[in-house]
Amino acid sequence: MSLYVVDSSVAAKWFFPEPHSDEALALLDDGYELHAPDLFLMEVDSVVGKRIRARELSVRIGREIRAALRRAPVRLHPSEPLLEPAFELAVATRQSIYDCVFLALALVLRGQMVTADRRFHDALRGERFADKVCWVADVS
Repeated sequence: MSLYVVDSSVAAKWFFPEPHSDEALALLDDGYELHAPDLFLMEVDSVVGKRIRARELSVRIGREIRAALRRAPVRLHPSEPLLEPAFELAVATRQSIYDCVFLALALVLRGQMVTADRRFHDALRGERFADKVCWVADVS
């Protein structure tokens, strides 16, 4: 079984039809062990709230998405113990600490972070942690 730390950009694709939604949905199959820091819930809630404010979805549907996310087969981990390594990763890679909390968890669990955030993914190309970040369409 492959272990992945999924970020919020991937989870958003579980609920909103976008490019690479099919690949993101495939991660929900039984062959994958999914993990995320607990801030994952807040970040996806933020996406849902933004879409409600933009009138792209109703409050009722937003609540249903939030409930479905909490039933998704993702094991959540406390973010606080990840903050120190995430800070160091953020400094070393010049990326946001939010993204680096996911990367730190992938390093701790000896798995890979899977993302649909092209900017973050591409920024790590050629970096020492590039092999720890997988583009959502490249998950096999």
